[in-house]
Amino acid sequence: MSNRLKLEDSPYLQQHKDNPVDWYPWCDEAFKKAKDENKAIFISIGYSSCHWCHVMEENVFTNKECADILNAHFVCIKVDREERPDIDKHYQEVYMLLNRRSGGWPTSIFCTPENKPFFAGTYIPPQSREGSIDGMGFVELTKLIADKISQRDEQILKNADEIENFLNHKEHPKEATVLKEDFTKNFMLQVKNNYDTTNGGFSLAPKFPHASTLGTLLVIDKLYDDKSAKAMVLNTLQNMKKGGMYDLIEGGFCRYSVNEEWSVPHFEKMLYDNALLCELYTNAYLAYKDESFLQTAKEIADFWHNYMSEDDLMYSASDADSDGEEGTYYTYSYDEVYELLSKNGYEAIDEILEKLSVIKDGNFEGKNIIRFKSDETPKNFENIKFLLGGLRAKRDYPFCDKKVQVSWSAMMIKALFMLGNIDASYKQRAIKYLDALLESMYKEGKLYHTALIHKTPKVEAFLEDFAFLSQALIEAFNSTGDELYLIRAQHFANMALERFYDKGTWRFSVGEFETKADISDNTYTSSVAIIVDVLLSLGTLLEDDKYNHFAFKTLEYNSYELGRRPVIYPYMLRQMLRYLKGERVIKSNLKNLESKALELASLEYPFIQKKASDDDFFMVCGTKSCFATTQNPNEINDIIKKTF
Repeated sequence: MSNRLKLEDSPYLQQHKDNPVDWYPWCDEAFKKAKDENKAIFISIGYSSCHWCHVMEENVFTNKECADILNAHFVCIKVDREERPDIDKHYQEVYMLLNRRSGGWPTSIFCTPENKPFFAGTYIPPQSREGSIDGMGFVELTKLIADKISQRDEQILKNADEIENFLNHKEHPKEATVLKEDFTKNFMLQVKNNYDTTNGGFSLAPKFPHASTLGTLLVIDKLYDDKSAKAMVLNTLQNMKKGGMYDLIEGGFCRYSVNEEWSVPHFEKMLYDNALLCELYTNAYLAYKDESFLQTAKEIADFWHNYMSEDDLMYSASDADSDGEEGTYYTYSYDEVYELLSKNGYEAIDEILEKLSVIKDGNFEGKNIIRFKSDETPKNFENIKFLLGGLRAKRDYPFCDKKVQVSWSAMMIKALFMLGNIDASYKQRAIKYLDALLESMYKEGKLYHTALIHKTPKVEAFLEDFAFLSQALIEAFNSTGDELYLIRAQHFANMALERFYDKGTWRFSVGEFETKADISDNTYTSSVAIIVDVLLSLGTLLEDDKYNHFAFKTLEYNSYELGRRPVIYPYMLRQMLRYLKGERVIKSNLKNLESKALELASLEYPFIQKKASDDDFFMVCGTKSCFATTQNPNEINDIIKKTF
């Protein structure tokens, strides 16, 4: 019945291979069957570490009544959104269009036999209940849809045609606006409007980390000495790392917090979140010299290395659930923590438990999530952490999705190179990861998006893969001085321009499923903003204006929206500031650049490239000329300040 999914590499599809639903992977055969047999199409999109995807499988896809209806009246297609972000992106747009709000996972899409969508939901319970879509559960909804499709209901078919026409309509932005530093004023107003002054962050529950927004605030503080930007960064980073969304025992951030205090996480851990937060905490340490930020960055990197990698390749995610329940692996009962500390000779245990937020009734569904009560780390916490880790070691570890994703891996590799400016061991780790990623995912002149670890990749790369990989390669060049990294970054950027660029706009995917690339920073940083970053870097390092031209054209094309709603496009705003303010290039011999890596990474000006030369001194240059030389790297800050 469901054996088609047994042939798929995707861990998410494998999770559904034994469902009583007659699943197809995304394939022409499924769409032909729907058309030939006049059956509606049901498309279910999710990913392996998604808690509500597991709930829908348990309640709906293993439910015989639901499965019987689907098998009799629908052609059912399963999609792993991490394997096929192009398909997911298209149907998230469908969801937004139909529901006037952003969607999530699982995504449930119903289409006509001609594959025209007309209904979109997320989790749908098997039976009707309060809060379900239009008061209907999955059984009632699918029976109604099956009936209307079999009768070729005119209204459904008309709605589907209208939706398809709307999706195919290419909207061009309004007339270009002059790029101005003043955009930052609008950005700061919009950010302050969303800011939680107590807990940090930029939303009510559920609360996501917004690494891109925080990174741009850090840049604004560096450029303009903005006290409010600095306060928002420091308050948010301090609160996030106190525990809850951040795992104090093993390191690493969970995907989001279900409450405003960051204390109750949605327990899945994603590579992209951890990569972006590792980079952010590293940059915050370099700017503000708070040792706890450096410790957090290192713990993130070490967690992924120790728990989530194999043969220098990184897994994409770990699950929220273990033993069939959310958070089981991560939480502790009051009694087990008390007994553990008592057995190991700790005194004033009640005081310790209070500092760790451990209470008798539990702070999460009767159990306890470890979180510091204050900004201060409790005394002897390293030893306590070791003991609590020992308790976890006896439990079943959550399921790990062992897909290697080029874009996400590249994010972490970039972060590791940046961390390597402070601690060289991370630089060596980054080199190994980068070599392994290129070896496994770049084959016979083709870059691929993803593959299950040690399997042959099949899904070709999207814009995000070219963009984030090129960015990591440029960071590798800055870190090592090895020009091969720069040549490779140029090669992938050229491929991206040829494949995805068109007069200021960028496609996310081409070929079978063509989609436009987002310019907003959503789940993670926009691939368009990242490719602008890459092009500006190449323009400077290669002294080739054509890359700056393409970067400018992209910024210009999106300038109206960027000026109007910059809070949605924080990384692109950062690149616009970089374009306007200009890059600074530090040139010296490789020995100098490597021995003074920390000092150069700590420079106040945020837009710095490094380039090896034969000079024994440090030369500070712009894109067209050099400003001054010095033997003392501590003087570089003052030299740069005089240039902008």
